[in-house]
Amino acid sequence: MTGESLHRPGPVTGPTRAPLSDQVRRILLDHLARGRWLPGERIVERRVARELGVSQTPVREALRDLQALQLVELSPNRGTWVRELTPQRLGQVYPVRGALERLAAELALARLADRVGVLEEHTARMHAAAEAGDVDGQVRHGVAFHREIVQSAGNSVLLPNWESLTIELWTRLSLTRLRTELHENASDHEPLIEAFRRRDPEAGRLLQLHILGYAHEPIGAS
Repeated sequence: MTGESLHRPGPVTGPTRAPLSDQVRRILLDHLARGRWLPGERIVERRVARELGVSQTPVREALRDLQALQLVELSPNRGTWVRELTPQRLGQVYPVRGALERLAAELALARLADRVGVLEEHTARMHAAAEAGDVDGQVRHGVAFHREIVQSAGNSVLLPNWESLTIELWTRLSLTRLRTELHENASDHEPLIEAFRRRDPEAGRLLQLHILGYAHEPIGAS
């Protein structure tokens, strides 16, 4: 591989792993978030396939998934290129995420009241990442904080729908392009912990407002 090769944690193959196109999609999502391709830049299907050591079919399938997420645009004449991240696009993603997490918080309120230590640990690690200027750590533990809430809801339909929003990607894009103060981001999670600790019936609404605040132009929640 060349110096421009896509990094992957292991071989994109194996019967016990996720489908090949899913593995390729996760790799492409990671590299979109990290700025491998900038808005307006082409993603060459053949080149990606060669770098990953796979055929073009799973790459093509992965790119179609990214088009459905409105992250790339596919054209018979121009190929595939990266779409621009705009506040308007974030304004479409975050209300959906906020509604899902508000429901999750309401369902998980009793369960999380006695398990806020898990949320505190993720928040502490977010502060440590902020001290180190570690965006990766900030994103990883921020997403884990929210995933803990969604998983604690105990609803088998809720989690996969939340995961389908590619939360880690949007969190990274928000932090790196629109909301760059890492300490502020970590601190914003602390009132949520207290709300769960005291079983505040407003915890769901507070969480929803917290999420909407990641958009460039926050949208209110009633």
